[in-house]
Parts: sequence; C-alpha cells; structure tokens
Amino acid sequence: MLFDIRGRRKNVVRVVYALLAVLMGLSLFLVVGGFNLSELFSNNTSSGGEASKPFEEQAERLEVKLKKEPENPDLLVALTRAQVSAGNSLLSLEPSQEDYTNALQQYRLASSTWSDYLKTTDEPNAGTAQLMTSALVALTEGSRTVTESQSNLNAAVEAQEIVAKQRPTLNSLTTLALYQYFNGETKAADKTRAEAMKKAGTKAEKEEVKKQLDEAEKNSRTYQQQIKAAEKAETEGASKAGGGSPEGSPNPFGGGLGTGGLGG
Repeated sequence: MLFDIRGRRKNVVRVVYALLAVLMGLSLFLVVGGFNLSELFSNNTSSGGEASKPFEEQAERLEVKLKKEPENPDLLVALTRAQVSAGNSLLSLEPSQEDYTNALQQYRLASSTWSDYLKTTDEPNAGTAQLMTSALVALTEGSRTVTESQSNLNAAVEAQEIVAKQRPTLNSLTTLALYQYFNGETKAADKTRAEAMKKAGTKAEKEEVKKQLDEAEKNSRTYQQQIKAAEKAETEGASKAGGGSPEGSPNPFGGGLGTGGLGG
C-alpha cells in the first residue's frame, strides 16, 4: 500500500493506517457468530477479474430492470449484493493493484445503491447490511479525502446498527461497539458494550470482549486525534495550493483510486 508521506503528514499516515488496519482486522474477527462468512468472500479459484464477471453481469441485468422500477426495494437490495460480491471477488485471491482499484469502485457503486435502498424501506435487510459494513470499512481506508473517509465510517456504523438491531448477538453488538468507538461515538459505544457483555455466556467470553473493546477504545482515542491532525494538514494543504475546499484535497492517509492507498 502506498501513501503520500512527505513532510508533516508522514506520522499521521502511519498511525491512521495502522489503526484502520486494526479496525478492519478486528471487525472481521468479531463478525463470526450467526453469519456465514461465505457471504463476505468468494471461494472462486479463478482470477479476480474472471471471478467478478458473473456478479458484474448480474448487476447490469438488475440495472436494466431498475430503469423501469427505480424504487423497487427487492431490485435495489439485489443490486447492492451483486456489487459487493463483485468487489469481494476481485479481492478473493492475490489481488493486483488494478483489482484493488476495481474492487473499491464496486464498493462505491454498492454504497450508492445501498443509500437508495434505505430510502425505500423501513426494515432494511440485515444480511445485506452485514455485507455493506465490510465494504464501507474498506472504503474508509480507500477514501480520497478525510471527509469522505469519515462519511464512509459513519455509514459503516449505521449499517452495523441495522445488523445489531435485528440480530442482537454477542458478535454483532461487539462489532457495533468497535465501530462506534472509532467513529468517536464513545457514549453510544459504552452503551452497546454493556449490551454485548450481557450476551456473553461465559467468563472467557466476557474477558475476551472486554479485552478487545478496551483495546479498541484506547486506539480509537489516538485515531480521533490523528484524524483531527489529518484534517488540519489537509486544510493547510488546500490553503497553500491557492484555496479551495478541504474536501477536494488529497486524503493524507489513503491515496484513493489510482494514486495509492487501497485503491491502487
């Protein structure tokens, strides 16, 4: 993974990337109860590009149908799943930089479709929300600006809230608390944490949850500090470049599509 690490941004990049890696790794570790991991990753043994083709073709067919029924929730949720599956398939083996770029593009398409879907239903599909949390965390790392990254992380929290509400298991609640801590929602995370502890059936489970979330809380404080530093560096960079909106300046901890980071 490549980053712009010139000047004062160097340490910001290192810390934020390391904490995002922890976030992604812990979320994958925690999301194991009551959920089929095959939904997250393709087992196809062909190349990433070949593996994603069936899902991309499925998405194209769904998009044609959506032109006639743009607010059909069943079509929108099916398209979301197809787009996430296409992205996951690109990362299922030993992905190239091009695969990463294309996977992020599929996740961005899925995020847009997911947003449209949420407008059409009062009871979002929990299984699709679970798929979206992983895609949105990947987009958090691969975002092109700090603002975009924070928006993706916020969306990941919202998706995980759907999962935890409909499937209030130890794992779904622990994962939600983890996301909330990193999103700066400390009070909400503490509340979710208490709910998760009630779901722990053994002393060993309680100890593991406490250990994981204590570490997450500690790391999230550093993460929030570094995000503020990154936002400041981003704003100052835009000012030195002749003004303009901070949202349009490069993401100091993820190069985005074609310029480094997870996206290439």
